[in-house]
Amino acid sequence: MISKTLSSWYSGSNKLERLWLLAKIEFKLRYYENKLGLFWALLKPILDICIYYVVFNIIMQQGIPAFASYLFIGLILFNFFIESTSGTIAILNAKKYLYEYSNMNKLEIYISTLMSNVIGFTFNFIMFMVFYNFLEPQSIGLSIQNFWIVPIFANLFIMALGVSLILSNIYIIAKDITQIWQVFSTVLMFISPLFYKLSSFKAALPSFDYANPLAGIIINARRVMMQGLQPDYELMIFDYGYAFLFLFVGLILLNKLGSKAAEKL
Repeated sequence: MISKTLSSWYSGSNKLERLWLLAKIEFKLRYYENKLGLFWALLKPILDICIYYVVFNIIMQQGIPAFASYLFIGLILFNFFIESTSGTIAILNAKKYLYEYSNMNKLEIYISTLMSNVIGFTFNFIMFMVFYNFLEPQSIGLSIQNFWIVPIFANLFIMALGVSLILSNIYIIAKDITQIWQVFSTVLMFISPLFYKLSSFKAALPSFDYANPLAGIIINARRVMMQGLQPDYELMIFDYGYAFLFLFVGLILLNKLGSKAAEKL
């Protein structure tokens, strides 16, 4: 079943060109009617960081070195995951015309949507690099270990794709999944090490960095970007395991439920 989905996706021509075109269109349409346009893609994470910085570093006094940068890298990774998953829950309904009236494979629709989020993430990541390396007084500067962010982000992308497939196919038979995921996303934000010292997080939730794959990705991203260290390989293996498990389950659901999406939605 899964091989059928993947083979039908690979069989066409100009896949990458079409995916990139769809991603760019999706990204531009997202901000088309806003007065500030694409500037919102940069402004939102900055506003989030300002709010959380005041709450957790000034009021609650977490005492984390380079806290603004610590928060910055965690939030842009977390926001990419939440935007990618929440924004695709109803995708088979919203973009029914693409797979009903064209030869587009459903998997392409998911990937192009996530790629549009990658564009936004890239802008934010560049801002993080500029801020951390040129404005952050406690920065250790650039390091060869920074390149590890590529496989770490690939891990996040695969996991977001898998969870998107699962949620959107459950939506076909249970539309309540939208509200359930909104609540779970809030819970996920507070059980991930976004605002807390890593030592406090591990003390409060022992081994939870292995139980929560998003936590592991954030921890490893900070290791390679802010500490000049290699990632925790054991943690990365666990996170990739979660990502491919979610993707496997998502592809199964796409074959079982997604094939009936047009008639059920």
